[in-house]
Amino acid sequence: MKAWTMSWLVWALLSALFAGATAILAKVGVAGINSNLATAIRTIVVVIFTILLAARTSSLAEVGKLTAGNWTFLALSGVATGLSWLCYFKALQLGPASRVAPVDKLSVVFVALLGVSLLGEHLTTLQWFGVGLITLGAICMAV
Repeated sequence: MKAWTMSWLVWALLSALFAGATAILAKVGVAGINSNLATAIRTIVVVIFTILLAARTSSLAEVGKLTAGNWTFLALSGVATGLSWLCYFKALQLGPASRVAPVDKLSVVFVALLGVSLLGEHLTTLQWFGVGLITLGAICMAV
């Protein structure tokens, strides 16, 4: 299977793996420094890395095809990401990674709720049960 044609599930699992590594690396990296500075450094690395990746895959040429809506929602997503990272790094600085990360993963619950309420997505009874289990799991890990 070609790397760029893998299914969404493979990409989502890789995302989860890298997010887990991020928590551990960030917990070590934020020790003894201002969490906002740590977030800024991480952001610079992410910006450089993603620009190089976009340039390598020729997707920078598609910038001219972006609509005002694309720009608006991507910018808002960037602000939300920045706020999330600032809060996450502060939480990592103050608490153990093994408790911070599960609470952070309540984002899955928020995505489900927002997807249903704002995007009109539908969840089955089993999926709602999963949302409840994720919530309970995060609470159990945090307590």
